[in-house]
Amino acid sequence: MKKHIFFLFLTLGLFTQTLSVFAQFGPPGGGPGGPGGFGQDNQRKKEFTGVTEDAPKGNGKITGILVDSISGKPVEFATIALMSVKTNKPIDGTTSDAKGQFSMNKLAPGDYRLQYSFIGYKNVDSQPFTIAKGTDLTMGAVKLPADIRTLGEVVVTGQAALIEEKVDRLVFNADKDMTSKGGDASDVLKRVPMLSVDLDGNVSLRGSQNIRVLINNKPSTIVASSVADALKQIPADMIKTVEVITSPSAKYDAEGAAGIINIVTKKITLHGLTLNVDAGAGLRASNLGLNGSFRQGKLGISLGGFGRAMYNRASSTLDQTTLVGSQLLRTSQQATAFDKPVFGQYTLGFDYDLAKNQSLTANVRYGTRNFIQQQQQLTSTYTQTSRSIDSLLTMTNRDVNRKDLSNSVDMNLDYIHTFKPQQEWSISTQYSRTGLTNNFYADILNNMGALTGRQRNLNNNTNQEMTIQTDYQTPIRKNQLLEFGGKAIMRQVDSHYQYQVGSSSGELIFDPTNPAGSLLYSQNIGAGYVSYTYVTPSKYTFKVGTRYEHTGITATQSTEQKGSTPLAIPNYGNLVPSINVSKNLKGGTTLKAAYNRRIQRPGLQQLNPNPNAANPQTVMVGNPTLKPELTDNAELSLSSTIKKTYLNAALFGRLTNNAITQIRLPSDTLAGGIITTYQNIGVQRTAGANVFFNTNLTAKWSINGGLDGYYVYMQGLTPGADGKSMMISNTGVSIGGRLMSQLQLNKGWSAQVFSFFRGPSPQLQGTQGSFYMYSLGVRKDLASKRGSIGLAAENFAGNGITMRSTLNSPLLSQVNVNHLYNANLKVTFTYRIGKMSFEEPRRKARSVSNDDVKGEGGGDAGGQQQAAPAANRPR
Repeated sequence: MKKHIFFLFLTLGLFTQTLSVFAQFGPPGGGPGGPGGFGQDNQRKKEFTGVTEDAPKGNGKITGILVDSISGKPVEFATIALMSVKTNKPIDGTTSDAKGQFSMNKLAPGDYRLQYSFIGYKNVDSQPFTIAKGTDLTMGAVKLPADIRTLGEVVVTGQAALIEEKVDRLVFNADKDMTSKGGDASDVLKRVPMLSVDLDGNVSLRGSQNIRVLINNKPSTIVASSVADALKQIPADMIKTVEVITSPSAKYDAEGAAGIINIVTKKITLHGLTLNVDAGAGLRASNLGLNGSFRQGKLGISLGGFGRAMYNRASSTLDQTTLVGSQLLRTSQQATAFDKPVFGQYTLGFDYDLAKNQSLTANVRYGTRNFIQQQQQLTSTYTQTSRSIDSLLTMTNRDVNRKDLSNSVDMNLDYIHTFKPQQEWSISTQYSRTGLTNNFYADILNNMGALTGRQRNLNNNTNQEMTIQTDYQTPIRKNQLLEFGGKAIMRQVDSHYQYQVGSSSGELIFDPTNPAGSLLYSQNIGAGYVSYTYVTPSKYTFKVGTRYEHTGITATQSTEQKGSTPLAIPNYGNLVPSINVSKNLKGGTTLKAAYNRRIQRPGLQQLNPNPNAANPQTVMVGNPTLKPELTDNAELSLSSTIKKTYLNAALFGRLTNNAITQIRLPSDTLAGGIITTYQNIGVQRTAGANVFFNTNLTAKWSINGGLDGYYVYMQGLTPGADGKSMMISNTGVSIGGRLMSQLQLNKGWSAQVFSFFRGPSPQLQGTQGSFYMYSLGVRKDLASKRGSIGLAAENFAGNGITMRSTLNSPLLSQVNVNHLYNANLKVTFTYRIGKMSFEEPRRKARSVSNDDVKGEGGGDAGGQQQAAPAANRPR
């Protein structure tokens, strides 16, 4: 640990020296003079706008003051651009000070206008005016009207776009989606371009589950253990936006091979006391949420609670053959299940303004998940002779109760100090802990239904981490930005498991064939990064950077038979570069190209050595010796607005070495079961494309949708019939798409229709089946828009979804058909009470952002908002 701390401070020291070198290239008296310039107001720096330094000079002068149109208070750090009337391009610019005042000197004669802009306000243009020699013009008090509806960089005009593209990410505005209300985060992510969510809730981005999921730029240990379970704890009604980042810069943690997903929840930025009620009832789920907010002066407090109960049933059939030694076995299984999961989330948050340029935030989040499943399994195993005649070997009837429980706590404390526009320093800390219980209880019955034996598996896990990070950014001249920082993560996984067996009348005893065991896994990460952004006079934007991460691992596995055994997992260090280039073309077209390298570390369920045999035909067991995988990503995208239609098209490629994937092996018993584990298989190459559009047919009717597809080649080792490992490979193409339409009607009525499909997805040993969904919803706003009532139907024109998956290898073949009865009809209700008034926009606080752990299905993702040149931010 001392080595990691030493490395962290050494990295920060080197970056400080780098800052000093960069600062030497600034003009005399201009640009922040490195760290020594913190807080020095005697040399005021202009905002990083990308305006060229070769603007014509004269002796003209303009002064004025910006104020809020409602409160009359000064608007500080707003952008004032001097626009040429002839070319409609910025000639010069500045920002308002802490009193809202601004001035521009040495202006050349000409015809100009001023453009005022700031986040949370509408852009305001002044009337054209003329600067002559010696002109001293006073603009007086300029009032900026609040624009609560357009806090982001909206591309499509008209009603707020459901899908937007910002400088470094794609944004899905979930609060515009009606049919997901009353659901959870997985229901929202199904509607996001480039993402797909399978029937189990596992998320993939462009065909890869190696992504990182953050919640409000913060990680959580519950996400590290299972992305699917974490998404079920987040109510859809509380999600404001979903951000998809496919090419993160060096500022982001290196984890998430395919990219980053950041789920941004709604934050009430109003003054006074408010209370929101969200409720829903349906055939498959019901929910209730209460969220309150109080703000007075410098202090803000928020408190929220949400609960959701689900009730669903499913059935599955299994037909497989396995080779155990020289014996060929055929197994068929029919299973029915009734799921009764309950999810809850409770949050408490504080924020306080220490000063005008300093803020402190603290948050506590508690989540709980109680997933209870009752399942009946009827399994028949046959031996197959040389004449292909089946002979019944065994028949079992199992009544299984699964208890998959968890509770998680996330606590963070964040501080940010803003010295000048885009010059800021932040310190973020977080503690996160998750307790997991994954037990099952099985009664074994005979053909007459009489109890013949019992089985129990107890598995308790804890996953905790402590993180501290610091970040600093500063502009250099008007068209350059330097960012650097460091982070330390201390992570620990502790898993204990045991099996018990018993007869129909005897007490349960420890199973001698499955000895109890444990895993203690510690991981310490030290990281540092530097990132540099440069905007050319011709409006090319270059963002280059590099990040170094050193990972130290100590792990011990214990069993009753062998005792404690240290696992030989070596420490490793990785240098991960990133390059992002963009160019604004004519007609509102933007061209982007990017390259980066990513790391994917194994997650808790992939490491957990407990053999979970709730279904003996599909035993799940982790691999504690997994190594990280490395992925090189390349991307080229083009976006443009043609009249009322926004189009985006992208080509991408991924090359992954040491790829972590699921491997299926036959068990060494005569039950014909299959063991699913994880291994570093070798090489995985992916190439694909995606295109989507958003168009406004009228001011109240919009349609959006898209297609995405990819080709993948996988190669890895698997056991062969002779007992030796052999190289196998698989290739395939997967295509998916979505289509959504929204219509705003009169008298507060609105409607929405949504459809989604995902074709078969290739795997190393087979193919995962296709699936689809569709929904229709209507909503009526109540008086004064204080609330709404809605009705939504999902998959209502059939008898559920059927998903067919196949597995093939030298030792086994399997056909698994799952049928989910998920037709749903739900009623939703929201209402807001309390006294509200808008206040001045608040600065965003920084927070811890860990994006370096792979989830159960294959991975997760996340990141923080990147600072970018103002000239490169679409307004």
